[in-house]
Amino acid sequence: MNLIYGIKDKPGFGKVILFAIQQLLAIMAATIAVPAIVGNGLSASAALFGAGVGTVVYLLFTKSSSPVFLGSSFAFIGSMLSAFAGAASMKVGYWGLIIGACMAGLVYIIIALVVKFCGVKWIDKLMPPVIIGPTVSIIGLSLSGNAVSDLMKSSVQGGNEKVALICGLITLLVTMLCSTYGKKIGRLIPFIIGILAGYAAASIFAFIGYKTNNPALIVINYSAFKEVTGFFALPKFTFLLGGIEGLKGITGKYLLTIFAAYVPVAFVVFAEHLADHKNLSAIVGQNLLENPGLTRTLLGDGVGTIVSTAFGGCPNTTYGESIGCVAITRNASTVSIWGCAIICVLFSLISPLVAFLETIPSCVMGGVCIALYGFIAVSGFKMFQKVDLNKNRNLFVASVIFITGVGGMVLNFGEVQIRTVACALILGILTNVILSKEKNEDSSSN
Repeated sequence: MNLIYGIKDKPGFGKVILFAIQQLLAIMAATIAVPAIVGNGLSASAALFGAGVGTVVYLLFTKSSSPVFLGSSFAFIGSMLSAFAGAASMKVGYWGLIIGACMAGLVYIIIALVVKFCGVKWIDKLMPPVIIGPTVSIIGLSLSGNAVSDLMKSSVQGGNEKVALICGLITLLVTMLCSTYGKKIGRLIPFIIGILAGYAAASIFAFIGYKTNNPALIVINYSAFKEVTGFFALPKFTFLLGGIEGLKGITGKYLLTIFAAYVPVAFVVFAEHLADHKNLSAIVGQNLLENPGLTRTLLGDGVGTIVSTAFGGCPNTTYGESIGCVAITRNASTVSIWGCAIICVLFSLISPLVAFLETIPSCVMGGVCIALYGFIAVSGFKMFQKVDLNKNRNLFVASVIFITGVGGMVLNFGEVQIRTVACALILGILTNVILSKEKNEDSSSN
């Protein structure tokens, strides 16, 4: 891909601000959705703060050589709920989140040390392009249902889905037009322009709905602004919510519960980490597993997860939305990621801005996500386009990954859930190993 800005390029200050805000808008919905799903006192502002700080840690470990943002991980939602379910009190649960993140981070650190001393060839052998390519595609395809659902979803009860669909399609259309036909800065910030267009459309419908007393036209919820009591507000940090009392309630049995809830998921997220970085490598035209190296990216992700959870309660992961943003805008400058991380921290302290982000309608974010998730899926297709699918081994490996991934396969082992992407990846690896002795026959005989 011909990049407009490479990894080490430094756009002007004004452009960096715009690029950073665009990255923020791309990752924002998912980042604040995790604390909303988990509940138990976790806040969107703390999650934003944690994601920003976690990304800074990642950038420091990778020497600003990997342009991706770290946001709240959906894979750990079940683990986070387990931390509260197994706690004698709410305060113990907050410390359970931090302890669990430390355990997950330790998994990344151990794998990073193995990579440091053993290299990455074993990973390439275990997960060749015929596995990684379809898995990356599944990351995008598995989210397609969420994008379509959001596209037709009103943020207000009683809002008409057709009105929501119009607002979402306006967002998507403006984003596509700006990215394809835009000039100069317009082509570099299609998501900002698209989201603002969708937000404006939803606001116009809402104005008409309020004036004509027609609730079906109202698909945007402004209630977050009513809760703003001041300009600045310190987020509810996890380590403060737990307090000294929470530490006193931790038992050995509880630690085992946290271990069982977090550690298996950490291995799954490692696979996603690998797939994301291979995808990003293909986009930027540089093997990130070699430079800055998988050891550094894993350490950055692992330590970033621990730091992020201490503040926001949510473990981090590399975001496909961020990678999709890089692919569509062709801007791989890590300065933009630095800007996004800093803005995340600053925005989390400014109550009106947090409220504005929370009022962006689901349908508008759905329109953006159709483009983002689609680019992730297509990037995966590109990664294995040179794989010989006339060979039965490759055909079966790709088939197993696609069908289990698109079919939404999920496995539950007690309180531990192995999600769709991980299930597809694991089955793909097993299929590849089982069929590894396939003879190199002429394709016409297959």
